[in-house]
Amino acid sequence: KITEALAEIKHEFDPNGLFNPGKIVNPPKMDDASNFRFPPSYKVIPLQPALDWSAWNVQNNPVTEETSAPGTGGDPAMGLAKAVEMCNNNGHCRKFDAEVMCPSYRVTRDEKHLTRGRANTLRLALSNQLDVKDESSPLGSDAIKEVMELCVSCKACRRECPTGVDMAKMKIEFLSAYKKRVGHSLRDLAVAYLPKYAPIISSIPGLPALLNLRNHIAPIAKLQEWIMGISAQRSLPIWNAKTFWSNQNAIAHYQFTPAELSQDDANGNKGVVLLADTFNAYFEDENLQAALAVLKAAGYRVHIPQKSLAKEKADSTPNTCSKEFCCGRTYLAAGMVDKAKASLDELVNHLAPFAEKNIPIIGLEPSCLFTLKDEALVMGIGERAVTVSKHVQLLEEFLAQEAKSGKLRLQLKPASRPVLFHGHCHQKSFAAVTPAMELLKLIPNAEPKLIESSCCGMAGSFGYEAEHIEVSKQMAEASLLPAIRRAPDSWVVADGTSCRHQIADGTQRDAVHIAKILAAHL
Repeated sequence: KITEALAEIKHEFDPNGLFNPGKIVNPPKMDDASNFRFPPSYKVIPLQPALDWSAWNVQNNPVTEETSAPGTGGDPAMGLAKAVEMCNNNGHCRKFDAEVMCPSYRVTRDEKHLTRGRANTLRLALSNQLDVKDESSPLGSDAIKEVMELCVSCKACRRECPTGVDMAKMKIEFLSAYKKRVGHSLRDLAVAYLPKYAPIISSIPGLPALLNLRNHIAPIAKLQEWIMGISAQRSLPIWNAKTFWSNQNAIAHYQFTPAELSQDDANGNKGVVLLADTFNAYFEDENLQAALAVLKAAGYRVHIPQKSLAKEKADSTPNTCSKEFCCGRTYLAAGMVDKAKASLDELVNHLAPFAEKNIPIIGLEPSCLFTLKDEALVMGIGERAVTVSKHVQLLEEFLAQEAKSGKLRLQLKPASRPVLFHGHCHQKSFAAVTPAMELLKLIPNAEPKLIESSCCGMAGSFGYEAEHIEVSKQMAEASLLPAIRRAPDSWVVADGTSCRHQIADGTQRDAVHIAKILAAHL
């Protein structure tokens, strides 16, 4: 009654509602369902997603709190809609004070470049509430492209969002649908097929040196920007004629069967698998060499998966997406889910026998390694992928775990300068930064310091794209690059190849992989 009386008084003095604009004097009924986010008319449209979202397609019993089996939740979008609806608009993604989420919003301060804004737009698309005209799939519409444009797939939301909204996987769904509608650009193809053509380029005499001229001759960079949309402001990775795979005689010493590797040798040395990803094998093979030196110094026997030497089953169909084993990350970046699945399926098939014998599977590139722990589980590969996911870990995770259990035999000499560490977004998402810091502390006098930062802004191919170059730089300048400039005499350690590239372009400093700093202190 008092509220009603105050409303009447206001109306007498302010009949035209000029005072305090925006103040709610006559609120709607709180039980008016038409105002709900899910009104009575809300209905999800039938849709076949590219990934397996069945884990989300469940129903919770409000009394017993039991969850039904995956795939039984009645979601017409096969679980995707339920995953999107996990966003309850709590707004935690709007924070600026700590952690990673949400890099694009921290730069633009625009709701549409926020996990919440993207989830709400996806929800409208999945319930047919967007004005989609002649577009084949609501997920591939221009409206979804607008909100997904600056998503860097950092995976921070899957960890930091209170309800675990996984926008990185949702972006894969968007890319798959959108690229089917509009087709792939030349830049998309260049990124996606890198694992396939990298060995060809490196094997042709003189071609790597010729391609590297692009970084030194501005008109060539400008021409490439005009043709492919790759920013002329950005340097490209350096092509090498001599790659990790060049010396086959040396690699032959790193071939073991699961049975051989599962047994300690006469000296009690343990066996591990080391993945040679595309980026480190063809562009920065010194990281793989450093990792081998560290593992050998610590007494481990190493198996390096190589497709040409692997004994595949006679009835298996060869995968032509890459010459060597590949996680499919570049194909996912272009929305080519089928090709990514083919690459992952082949890699998982090779790794599964090692995982079944509890042999650690070690990777150097976070984005590649965590694809085996994340996207591989929603590709329909089956239990083999689950088994492998439980045994894959970054080099620092493995070594830090060995050190904790007292099994690490690694002698390191003291550091002569301080160490700064920048964590890759996927490292942060999977809680792999702490092991890296613990491992760096094993170097006497290192006193490593973690750079508190969000995404570096490169995010795979994102930072190379001409239309995103300025946003990429702004993300880096938020905290990462200034912190590095303030410590000119420090080692800068960053495991992500794209992170190292951003640091090099933005500070003219060479960041190193953790394997290299360990090898330098053997």
